[in-house]
Amino acid sequence: MGAALNQHIDSKTAFLTGGGATAELIARHDWSPSLGPIESWPQSLKTTVGLLLHSPVPLVLLWGEDGIMIYNDAYSVFAGNRHPRLLGSKVLEGWPEAAELNALVMKTGLAGKTLSYKDREISLNRRGTFEPCWLDLDYSPVIDESGEPGGVIAVVVETTERVRAERKAAAEREALRQLNAELESRVIAHSLARGRTWQLSPDILGVLNADGYFETSNPAWQMILGWSEREIATTRFFDFIHPDDQARTQDAWVAAMERGEPALRFENRYRHKDGGYRWLSWVAVPDGGKIYCNARDVTAEKDQEAELLQAQDALRQAQKMEAVGQLTGGIAHDFNNLLQGITGALDRVQHRISGGRPAEAERFVKAAMEAASRAASLTHRLLAFSRRQTLDPRPVDPNRLIGGMEELINRTMGPNVSVEVVGAAGAWPIRVDPSQLENSLLNLCINARDAMPDGGKLTIETANKWLDDRAARERELTPGQYVSLCVTDTGTGMTPEVIARAFDPFFTTKPLGHGTGLGLSMIYGFVRQSGGQVRIYSEIGKGTTMCLYFPRHQGAVEDEAERANEMFERGFGETVLVVDDEATVRMLISEVLSESYYNILEAGDGPSALKILETSKRIDLMITDVGLPGGMNGRQVADAARVMRKDLKVLFITGYAENAVVGNGHLDRGMEVLAKPFAMSTLANKVREMIES
Repeated sequence: MGAALNQHIDSKTAFLTGGGATAELIARHDWSPSLGPIESWPQSLKTTVGLLLHSPVPLVLLWGEDGIMIYNDAYSVFAGNRHPRLLGSKVLEGWPEAAELNALVMKTGLAGKTLSYKDREISLNRRGTFEPCWLDLDYSPVIDESGEPGGVIAVVVETTERVRAERKAAAEREALRQLNAELESRVIAHSLARGRTWQLSPDILGVLNADGYFETSNPAWQMILGWSEREIATTRFFDFIHPDDQARTQDAWVAAMERGEPALRFENRYRHKDGGYRWLSWVAVPDGGKIYCNARDVTAEKDQEAELLQAQDALRQAQKMEAVGQLTGGIAHDFNNLLQGITGALDRVQHRISGGRPAEAERFVKAAMEAASRAASLTHRLLAFSRRQTLDPRPVDPNRLIGGMEELINRTMGPNVSVEVVGAAGAWPIRVDPSQLENSLLNLCINARDAMPDGGKLTIETANKWLDDRAARERELTPGQYVSLCVTDTGTGMTPEVIARAFDPFFTTKPLGHGTGLGLSMIYGFVRQSGGQVRIYSEIGKGTTMCLYFPRHQGAVEDEAERANEMFERGFGETVLVVDDEATVRMLISEVLSESYYNILEAGDGPSALKILETSKRIDLMITDVGLPGGMNGRQVADAARVMRKDLKVLFITGYAENAVVGNGHLDRGMEVLAKPFAMSTLANKVREMIES
């Protein structure tokens, strides 16, 4: 049976293997008029179709602007006699009775957003006649190779039987409730008298007149709420109600006294004599211009509901933190490598100075500065990832970028892996985000090292490439000039199955806790967004080559050395107040600005800074960290300072995402932000610029 189902599936359609009867229909279908020959489909489409075919849940993919329908066996059962006509049709034509909903789905999904419906009622013709059905629907965009939504995937779960059963049960419960309410109303209306039941009832009982006062009340009032019978009789009913529940209680009063509804049920918070509130569930029956009331204390139940909601919130927060942990685990690995480079280089500096050879320390200082700069870039990228920040492409010399990372890569690989860099002579420039390219290269090298547990050789190579029509088509690129950056290892290699899934988010072959499965996915997204492509060449036991292809940039590359040697702008005796809880940071800033002819005042927290600001000392600029101890953050200190000195200029320095810490990006005139870590020349020039502005 399996062979019969797969008779039309070959090497070009291997992603359909094991996909059931619908996979065979997909393989036989003529896709040329809509999506083009199946062998030319983009990898994102093939991967998504392969995933949905193996799902037991009804899934349908709506690809392209027309929403061409591709689905699995489970969805074919849901489609009824619409199957197999639906396969390959446009969704608006395949389900004309749901065209309005599907038009909204396509518009929302192709804009990169999601939609979700619970028990959505739709009338569909699936068996020769229209009939209502209820569905749980979840729609999500599918990202294609360009980094943009290429289609929408829908999870379609029919809940018709459950909804009908629940509605039948709800109708039965409502009928029973009405019967109970009628019986309860009769009991209350005919038995509210000062008898034994009245005295012993654990529920609050009372008769409320048209003026809103209780004419009679039972002892339960004092037992539950602390009020005596006299206090109840002389205080208007509404004066006991929590302000937030006044409107709901007023609606019940109007329904009972003006509309004469037979029985009312509502809840509100009633004031206890100790000043707190208790939740009461009321049954009110109007009769002869009065309201006969029964109230039950449900505070305990409400507290349990609140605890349950808190537990649910805590669970959601825990799940969120687990997801954040998955995202940052790999970055922490890279960051520790960078810290090792910094601490190792500084150790060598200290060793050379103590040995009386300070002239030899320069190269280690340079190495530490480079590693620290990359650590700063890695932190900025993590913040950028959390804010979905766009890339910052610039002209880059690939050989120069790799050369700047060579020492770090050598240290990261360890003693058992030899590293060789082969830079193409006259390598063309490329236009990319250099920080993202550095991070991608470092991730590829770390993956290569992990694939060589017993050691081996790592080769990093650049090359200029002319891709003709055939070569470009093989790499899913347009013909033209490209620069390739390839990382080759002599490690364990990959199977074809692993290669096919290597770029899937969260897919990893590493043991639990040793990889997030996001590294290659993020590299793939970055390269595609930069107009390039990623290709894997691997063989089991012989190693792997990961190649990144980038379009050639027609233009010059900025001279990094000139930017690095930026001159300090000096001051002219102005006074700067530096507020930071880190003594080392204050010391460094004060040192640099003092050498630039500024007078420096220092404070370690907000209250100390305000004491200085309250004096008559001249202050031309305040530099403040955003995260401060002492009960005031940097923005609060700045706002308080502006009350005392309305024209005071403020420079915020922060290690967080800027928008999150200074009022969602809203800065008053004379305020600016500088993200840590920063070059000291950048700080000095920013101070000069702000003072002169």
